[in-house]
Amino acid sequence: MSDDETFENADAGAAGCVPKQAGEVKKGSYIMLKGHPCKVVDYSTSKTGKHGHAKAHIVGIDIFTGKKCEDLCPTSHNMSEPIVKKFEYTVMDVGDDGSLSLLTAEGDAKDDLNLPSGTEDLDKLSKQVKDMFDEGKGIRIVTMTAIGQEQLCGVSEDK
Repeated sequence: MSDDETFENADAGAAGCVPKQAGEVKKGSYIMLKGHPCKVVDYSTSKTGKHGHAKAHIVGIDIFTGKKCEDLCPTSHNMSEPIVKKFEYTVMDVGDDGSLSLLTAEGDAKDDLNLPSGTEDLDKLSKQVKDMFDEGKGIRIVTMTAIGQEQLCGVSEDK
């Protein structure tokens, strides 16, 4: 193998993440649990046992599906913390198929997002956006992005 070969396509699924020690995780922070970006809802540690490591018991809710994830990890080990960002857009159009046509803060069009579904809360958000659009109101939405996924997480009336 020569020195100029590169492995650009190697991806462990942790793109968009930074390492964080399990002992530094706090309630309300974001962490990857079993491959899912989760918001931590419960965190507890056990004492150092016979085999030397204190363990962290972490319970989180997946930020995209709402499912509960749990993990047990030595507090000295590294975990992945997803980089979670929120963006605000103005809704220009809501398609019959649930597709959204959005306007960014810079004035660019964004057409790669659909109304969310799958959980009661997401279905409620989708209905709220459709109803507001049908009433002719100006709509602002907030999206959350992590590990290459983006999903609507909030809606308000544009003043």
